[in-house]
Amino acid sequence: MARQIDERRPVTPRTARYGDRFDSMSTQIDTLTITTCLIPHSDPLLSWLPTPQGTLSWVNGREGLVGWGEAARFAATGGDRFAQAQHWWSRFTAGVVVHDEVGVLGTGPVAFTTLAFADSPADSVLIVPKVLVGRRDGVTWMTTVGGHSAIARQPVTAPHGVRYSSGAVNDGAHRRSVAVAVDRIRAGELRKVVLARDLIATADMPLDERYLLVRLAERFPNCWAYAVAGLIGATPELLLSREAETVSARTMAGTTWPRSGRSGEAELTQELLTSAKNREEHQHAVRSLVENLSPFCSSLDVAPEPRVVHLSNVSHLVSDIRGTLAANTSLLELTAAVHPTAAVCGAPTPEAMRLIDALEGLVPRPETFALLGGHP
Repeated sequence: MARQIDERRPVTPRTARYGDRFDSMSTQIDTLTITTCLIPHSDPLLSWLPTPQGTLSWVNGREGLVGWGEAARFAATGGDRFAQAQHWWSRFTAGVVVHDEVGVLGTGPVAFTTLAFADSPADSVLIVPKVLVGRRDGVTWMTTVGGHSAIARQPVTAPHGVRYSSGAVNDGAHRRSVAVAVDRIRAGELRKVVLARDLIATADMPLDERYLLVRLAERFPNCWAYAVAGLIGATPELLLSREAETVSARTMAGTTWPRSGRSGEAELTQELLTSAKNREEHQHAVRSLVENLSPFCSSLDVAPEPRVVHLSNVSHLVSDIRGTLAANTSLLELTAAVHPTAAVCGAPTPEAMRLIDALEGLVPRPETFALLGGHP
């Protein structure tokens, strides 16, 4: 499971110097120059990715961002991982020189980020690509860090000899975990818990991340196809988006899927909107986000009724939330306050987290995918 975070701030074309040096974990490097310029290209963004591994992506249809190479990287772990990430990003952007002739949302310094679901032991990673190509409202640009060295594009290869096997949690173990969770809910100890399981795919050669991204983008054209630090997926959800003083979210919880006797969109919509179970599950997710986001906002508007979004394989209840920030609070500070929501964890959150830790038996799962962009 993954959630996207988007921080975008309106900017104007400018040249700016944010500091003389960048100090990360006691290591100093020379000031980096970040240059953004227009490029006259309309090729699909995913077609720009030159190599099978190390891809960075946040693409929806023909718009979004892709990147490759690493100009800077930071890893954090523990309960203060959001604060560590924020401190690093602030120090990084304070030590770069920016030349931006485009000045739209997503130009200038950009970091792709994956933040671990739980406090330990998984790392949370921020990556600033050496080269980034972006497109918004038909405008295409390239951002380079420290100059651009051309890389020969390797052909995309499909996987061969793919085999599937159970991971840490097999069918029997998963059913037993679900039964325990249901018993705890019926006993009144929890109202909701989100349990995950893993499936292992093994191929004869390393997987080409670009192949996976293109397939996901084709199958789920209304989703963000994302990749960062080996985490690849597609999602229609948006945990938080910040543009200047406006913060918004698209909360999704409550799910059904096409099946025999119920495959049309109208039928699936009616099922979700009239399901007490799905409506309650959705309300838990909305309530947890609103309660944790409200202290940071002077106003917060929630859609009075959820709507339904249909994907190729499932349909979800969706609520849109929009607020005005009361102060200049960073995206990562906001994320730390709202994560984990009931949509990905459960309710009440502390009890659900403890049960997940006891029952899942998985390697730590990366949960939050973030894109931090724009000038500081």
